[in-house]
Amino acid sequence: MSTHQHIYLKQDERTELEQLIKSGVHSARVIARARALLLLDRSQGEARTIKQVVEAAMVSQGTIYNLKEHYFSQGLNRALYEKQRPGAKPKIDGAAEAHLVALVCSDPPEGYDRWTLRLLADRLVSLEIIDTISHVAVGDALKKMNLSLGR
Repeated sequence: MSTHQHIYLKQDERTELEQLIKSGVHSARVIARARALLLLDRSQGEARTIKQVVEAAMVSQGTIYNLKEHYFSQGLNRALYEKQRPGAKPKIDGAAEAHLVALVCSDPPEGYDRWTLRLLADRLVSLEIIDTISHVAVGDALKKMNLSLGR
């Protein structure tokens, strides 16, 4: 992207951005991006510098450069909204959840009064149900299933 490309919004794009800002139903990031795009727009005769837009829109300089790059390469919607992020797959799937519930409902190991999160995590690994898992992930899974260890 050339550093000298300037944004000239069409009237319908400008109206869409103004409505987006006024509606108040979008995230703060989207509203900040819309505000920055309006400030970058040169179709109304305003010629603001990147520094002026950064200060007025209260976003970083990198955000402005990314915003311009996305606008020129993929259009207004891509400039406003981020792509979906896939995130990490959950460690505990349905089969592992079933084993976890069975463990929680079973008697604790010899020498223990009750199951602990660390004991459960170690048992899931020793039974080769899961390769590795932390006690925190086990606790999160139990919380998601609305189960407790009876404390």
